[in-house]
Amino acid sequence: MKSHTRNIRSWFFAVLGLVVLVPVIWILIVRLEGEKPAVTFQLPGPALGISQTFSVTVADNKSGLRSIWFGLLSGTKQYVLLQENFPGSGFLGGGDVEKESFRVTLEPRELGIEDGQATLRIVVRDFSWRGRLKGNQAVVEKPVIIDTKPPVIDILTRFHNVAQGGAALVIYRLSEACPKNGVHVEEDFYPGFSGYFKDPGLFMAFFALRYDQGRGTKMFVQATDAAGNRSVAAIPHYIIKKRFRKDKITLSDRFLSAKMPEFSNELPQASRLSPVEIFLKVNRDLRRESYKKIKELVSHPDSKMHWNGIFLRLPNSARKAGFADHRDYFYGQKKIDSQVHLGIDLASIARSKVLAANNGRIVFSDKLGIYGNTVIIDHGFGIFSMYSHLSAIQVQPGQMVSKGDIIGLTGSSGLAGGDHLHFSILIHHTFVNPVEWWDASWIENNVLSKIKDVETYGG
Repeated sequence: MKSHTRNIRSWFFAVLGLVVLVPVIWILIVRLEGEKPAVTFQLPGPALGISQTFSVTVADNKSGLRSIWFGLLSGTKQYVLLQENFPGSGFLGGGDVEKESFRVTLEPRELGIEDGQATLRIVVRDFSWRGRLKGNQAVVEKPVIIDTKPPVIDILTRFHNVAQGGAALVIYRLSEACPKNGVHVEEDFYPGFSGYFKDPGLFMAFFALRYDQGRGTKMFVQATDAAGNRSVAAIPHYIIKKRFRKDKITLSDRFLSAKMPEFSNELPQASRLSPVEIFLKVNRDLRRESYKKIKELVSHPDSKMHWNGIFLRLPNSARKAGFADHRDYFYGQKKIDSQVHLGIDLASIARSKVLAANNGRIVFSDKLGIYGNTVIIDHGFGIFSMYSHLSAIQVQPGQMVSKGDIIGLTGSSGLAGGDHLHFSILIHHTFVNPVEWWDASWIENNVLSKIKDVETYGG
């Protein structure tokens, strides 16, 4: 009997212990958990400008989120950018929100914040019973610089006479470092380069006017500093109107049957198409793909000006087609396509030696769509020369060449009807008239004299 009573008593205290112990364990594990809330917050840079928007994400999947405070500390002042308390489920229930994201906009001038050093601070608490029931606290601080003053752009070159399909140079000074600066010609952007002059604040930007951009085209220098402040300065300019030749090209069956099979590897569907249909695919689609490839190849120009003086032309050659010739293609009596010729065709004897037009670095030497075997040279500061339809290539990518070095032989590869050199000049991604770069007077008046003036009076 006594043994039975002792067993009952033992079971009673064991159950009682469990009743007391389980809540205690729950409190220790759940309500007194010690993990801080997670905060995800990144700045685009250390400087903040006139208006800056931040993305902030906070999370706590144990106790739930209690509150967030986001502010800026400047000197002895404190500016609240975001303050929010999250709902909870009572004393024992914890928080109802485990994760939340915010977009916070800071406009220093609107808040009366002065330029200078400051600190962004985020304080997040959860519903843990830690910290005298105030919860675990996560604090994130990031030092920043408030900079609401836009850069000053001082254009030093005075005259910018630009022909349709031509190039120009503008030299300007910036009052501060600007990660992105250069020239806008409508939607086209041409970056500026420093390093040519002793003053690191001086920049040179070669830019172009497309053959189809006429008078009224907007041109301006734009600079954006590290804080995102942007300035714009109009470029004084005069646009020289040009008339481009119209050309009629009649396609023969002989040409189509001889030339179109060369593109079979680049057009998988060629076996199902007629020679005329293949031609249209080549002249339209492959032409676009070729230009897309060219844009990629010239997207990272050298930040050093390699070239010097006039650009060389294929020796003892005759011009067979001009820059921006507007070509209409006919098959039989029917017009089937129209394209613009963005280079100059030069012909001499077959397999003539092709010379590097100026000093530079080879960025491409291979087959290139409609252009056939092609070499592209980077002359620095966004100026490139392109040599196409070659029968042989004698240089490799990465190789430095000097003006007059042999880089290949003329030919009829690609969409060419006979042996010749298709020669092009690009300013970044825009084809321009090579004639300007063959002209010593044009280079002197539009490039060298501007550099000399800045070196004398402003550099």
